[in-house]
Amino acid sequence: MTDVLVVGSLNADLVAYADRLPADGETVHGHSFARAAGGKGLNQAVAAARAGARTALLGCVGDDDLGLFLLDQARACGVLTDLVRVSTSTASGVAVITVDDAGTNRIVVIAGANAETGEAMVAAGLPTRPAPRVVLCQLETPMDGVAAALRAGRAAGALTVLNPAPAASLPEEVLAALDWLIPNEFEASLVLGEALELDSAQTALAVAHRLRARGPHGVVITLGAQGAVAVDPHGTEHVLPAVPVTAIDTTAAGDAFCGGFAAALAGGLPVADALRRAGATGALATTRRGAVPSIPTSTEVDALLATGRSGGPDAG
Repeated sequence: MTDVLVVGSLNADLVAYADRLPADGETVHGHSFARAAGGKGLNQAVAAARAGARTALLGCVGDDDLGLFLLDQARACGVLTDLVRVSTSTASGVAVITVDDAGTNRIVVIAGANAETGEAMVAAGLPTRPAPRVVLCQLETPMDGVAAALRAGRAAGALTVLNPAPAASLPEEVLAALDWLIPNEFEASLVLGEALELDSAQTALAVAHRLRARGPHGVVITLGAQGAVAVDPHGTEHVLPAVPVTAIDTTAAGDAFCGGFAAALAGGLPVADALRRAGATGALATTRRGAVPSIPTSTEVDALLATGRSGGPDAG
């Protein structure tokens, strides 16, 4: 049985590092460049696999050198790729990323073959017997494919998790098919259709309750350097303090959090413990450059948790 099935994108990340990000119309000199495997689907699958979960990825790459690179990188990270289709008509997805010395990034994504991961492809490829323990989706692939994956996962008895990124409004059928919704502040704003300012844990928890009333059984709102809050399926509130680390690149931090959380849920951990592991996973991902290369192993997460620096979610 697969512990975690990720339905989502695979992108080749082309990353430029500079002292600062350019202003509109400005050219700045960078100091290094890297090509790395990425895409929110692949990032989250690698995070789940490195957390110890048996993880499969359903997606699409092009029949090109970047597609081969992405498949090789996924397999090297322990992700099962039997459900990744190779398109003969569309190039692989690409993300062009600029990162400054403070770790802030700007990203432009070209979907490429990821646009083929729609309802028909997902319906044909999604395994239901035996069902995965967790189905995890994002929004770098078509919404009809996301909805199909979540519906099938729910029908098969899997826990369904959605990270609504890149930010978009969500159809009611998607919200109704969720066990867990994991947005950040901006993504939560789009789901609710109004501007939000989450300036405290209590404000964020109030928004999490509102999101939960829209259909998801549980909601986690990630708050970057302020940590995260959650309202679980029992209505219990959790506050996860930020993990004190020196961030140099935040590119895949949210994806690392989501993959770590999905793996912990698949392993049967209580929500509070799953949040702690997810928080440590996301924090460690900011301490290294790149997307997939930055995602920590379970051993590294264990070591951080053992120091006590990761804090812990407080119910209240």
